[in-house]
Order: sequence, then structure tokens, then C-alpha cells
Amino acid sequence: MKIVLVGYGKMGKEIEKIALGRGHEVPLIIDIGNPKDFTKENLQKCDVAIEFTTPGAAPGNYLKCLEAGIPVVSGTTGWLAHKEEILEKFRKAGGTFFYASNFSVGVNLFFELNRKLATLMAPYGDYNVSVKETHHTQKLDAPSGTAITIANDILEKIPGKNDWVNKNQEHDNQLEIISERIGDVPGIHSIIYESDIDYIEITHSAKTRKGLALGSVIAAEYCLGHSGILTMKDLLNI
Repeated sequence: MKIVLVGYGKMGKEIEKIALGRGHEVPLIIDIGNPKDFTKENLQKCDVAIEFTTPGAAPGNYLKCLEAGIPVVSGTTGWLAHKEEILEKFRKAGGTFFYASNFSVGVNLFFELNRKLATLMAPYGDYNVSVKETHHTQKLDAPSGTAITIANDILEKIPGKNDWVNKNQEHDNQLEIISERIGDVPGIHSIIYESDIDYIEITHSAKTRKGLALGSVIAAEYCLGHSGILTMKDLLNI
């Protein structure tokens, strides 16, 4: 499989190592230093694009790949205000788009655990739920895409919680997400249910970025045999 990497920061470099280790080729790398190489002709020499860039650049990158007719795997977060517009364009064009707020298999199992716990806690109004996430200081968006996924799943299950806020909770109908940026932390996400008498907490802690990189390469492999709008639920058969 020939992969074009769109974005060559820490994640891009880790993805390249894993892709090469799994027998794939990376004949094209697009980064801020070579935008002139980001052409339809160059993209069409590749089988799939893996995109990890910035929220402002991501939607345009997706559409360039769509125009070239190659599948896109993206883990960029912070661009979701344009999500429905992008998905609709891929649907109309018959393109393949695989997006995940987090490609780690462990995190996606954690998502399922979060949904199950929220279902169990829903009848017990004495518990207030909150989310905390910690990442490295170079992460541009807050809260993280992973935290937003966690929060939205909680909002679907817990009565009385109508929206999340990225600050201390001011009203009972708000779901509090507290974001911290510390050192080189790959990612820690915690969900806390607290009452006057006890609290329940579940946490996922990433040790390295390798889980994200591996998951994105596996997603790219999955795209060769599948089409349409794809997610980790499809890949993991959840």
C-alpha cells in the first residue's frame, strides 16, 4: 500500500515508522515546507492519505484528497464545526473518509466502557458527572477530540445534562470538561461520577503515541477493502 502522509509532525513521523514496519510505502509526505507537492497528480500515485494536521487546514486537505479520488484517514481534531459539510461532500462524490477523534484501540474500548457506565449511572441523580483530560503543551485544541466524544456520549445517556462546557460547571445541566496541558503527556482521560458519599472514576492513560499511529495505519489498511463514511466502530466491529 502506498500512503501519502499529510502532516509530518510527531504523529506523522510515528505513523511513517509503523507504516514502513508493516511493509507499506510512503512515497509522498506533505508538510508546511512543500505545499506545491500537494497536487491531484501526486495524490493519485498513492492508495490512501493519512492526515494529521491542524483544525484550520484539515477540511481543505480532505477535499483535495477527495478530488484526487483517494480515501482519507484523519485524526485531526478541532474541525468538527465543518463535519456535516465534509461528510456530505464525500457521500455525494462516493468518496471514502475514515475519521476518529482517537485511533487507539484501547481508547475506543474505553468509549464503549464510558457508554455502558453512563447507562448504568443514568437512574442515579445523586451523582454528578465530569470529565478531565490532560495533554502535552503543543496540543492546539481544548478540549481534546477524545474528551468531546466522551462528553457527547455521556450527554446521550445522562438525564439533565444538556451541554458540555470547557470550564468549571456553573449550572446543573452542564457537563464539565477540565483541560490541562502539561509537558509531553500523550493523553489522559478520566470520567468521574461523584456524590456526597462516594465517587466512581475510570481513566485511560496513553503511554506513547504509538497506539494512535498504529490505529491510523490499520484504518488505512481497512479503507482498501471498505468504502463510504467509516469509523473505529466499523473497524472494531462494535
